[in-house]
Amino acid sequence: MKVQFLGAAKTVTGSCHVIEAAGHRFAIDCGMHQGNKAIEERNFDTDLYQPNSLDFILLTHAHIDHSGLIPRIASHGFKGKIYCTAPTYDLVSLMLEDSAHIQEMEFEWRNKQRSRTGKKKENDLLYSIEDAKKCINQFSVIEFDKTFEPVPNVKVTYKYAAHILGAAFIILDITENGETKRLTFSGDIGRPENMLLFDPAPLEKTDYLFMESTYGNRNHKNESNSLEELHEAIERSYKLGGKVIIPTFAVERAQEILYCLSLLDAEGKLPHNMPIYLDSPLAIKATQVFIDYKETLDTHEIKHNIEAIRNFSSKVIYTTKTEESQALNLLEGPAIILSASGMCNAGRIKHHLKHNIWKPETSIVFVGFQAVGTLGRKIVEGATSVNLMGNDLSVAAKIYTIGGFSAHAGQSQLLEWLGTIAKYKPHVVLIHGEQTAQQTLAELIKEQYKLDVSIPEYLEEMELNLQAPATIENSEQSTQPIIKKHSMPKVDWNFVLEDLDTRVAQLHKRLDNIQEKTWEDQTEIHDKLAEINQSIYKLLTQL
Repeated sequence: MKVQFLGAAKTVTGSCHVIEAAGHRFAIDCGMHQGNKAIEERNFDTDLYQPNSLDFILLTHAHIDHSGLIPRIASHGFKGKIYCTAPTYDLVSLMLEDSAHIQEMEFEWRNKQRSRTGKKKENDLLYSIEDAKKCINQFSVIEFDKTFEPVPNVKVTYKYAAHILGAAFIILDITENGETKRLTFSGDIGRPENMLLFDPAPLEKTDYLFMESTYGNRNHKNESNSLEELHEAIERSYKLGGKVIIPTFAVERAQEILYCLSLLDAEGKLPHNMPIYLDSPLAIKATQVFIDYKETLDTHEIKHNIEAIRNFSSKVIYTTKTEESQALNLLEGPAIILSASGMCNAGRIKHHLKHNIWKPETSIVFVGFQAVGTLGRKIVEGATSVNLMGNDLSVAAKIYTIGGFSAHAGQSQLLEWLGTIAKYKPHVVLIHGEQTAQQTLAELIKEQYKLDVSIPEYLEEMELNLQAPATIENSEQSTQPIIKKHSMPKVDWNFVLEDLDTRVAQLHKRLDNIQEKTWEDQTEIHDKLAEINQSIYKLLTQL
């Protein structure tokens, strides 16, 4: 029995874990890699997934970092079924088509830029809208808590994960060579006492637990103060006449923020003349899915405030058309704008940041995790300037980071969830987290529960031990897996630095020739070198 990690290994995007067992090959999730250029290039390494040999995919939830590569894999030969819950099916049908629309728009933009600079057009479209629509036919809806058998000797049970609507953690009972082993994949685990969702289901005894670790090194700060922090940001920009820009994930986060705004409105804490815009066609459509599944939501508190919510809903302005979104950037005076994407790497939010991030009266409120390499991560880490759509812009806006809105469990919540089965001595494999968070969480798990912990690398293969799992009574046996290491390619710093030194040396040698040019030509060359020098300075300040 073997597990290969094709994503979410020492990072939080690209979730995909391929299992080979009982004569079958299948995947848990198939997500898009998001971050810097090098990370996003992984999306095109389709051969690594061997789509033709995948029997099926088990999808934990609809978020793009878990589902976003399915159209690509399907268009390159994957013909099997994709299993998910009913809410996930409704959400992912919207999200994949929206993702494909963004892929097509950015592909068209890149080729326009290439044409303008005399470069050859390239076929670097990840997938099309047609690909996204076609792969939906491969989805099959299953129920929570109802075990099914997609292939012989592999039994699957979906359990409530509370991360977003429809999210599940997955229990696998795999029989191989007459022995059955249990593997549990957490997907993304939600935090308890979410405003819209019930708490995660408890863990059950398992041999191996593949557990997310997004917030493995910290708890969410001041969860009870989240509403007040949001109010503070709104009040500040209203008084200064500026915008409140909220980069938000279209599914669950947008709906939760709208609910929180309705609570502030009910308390009289929202200015009556400060318009609120939901500027995300996907978030608008996803909100309807939440309404369709309202019976599955933890609605006790919502029912108590139903009239306030109805009154508030009439105040929200939904912008579906591109020209409506563009008009927001010409809008005078204060306003609240919720827009996607949540990590600021794509979509309409980039335009709103371009027009507002350099204004001191602006408040930018981050309400979710920002992955390494994303524009959102650079901003929350204190970047003094950012490049947006070819423009170098100063970050003069006030930045708020409100952890209490996170859809992920914090460190202590993850430990508490794991602690209920620690006595069974499962082997813990930490996935979906950055390295520092994983190392911190691993040490705590070893210290508190005396469990074996592994932290896999990208593309690493893990062969699971066929021995029975260790227990308190049978502690001499171990579930320690055999790991086939995969070396990441080294970054060739010597080449790029030596090449830079060579270019600078060539400039010195040609200085006499430059000085023979006209004054106008010299000043143009001088300005270009000054720009390059400034770029190097900015890079150094980030190191």
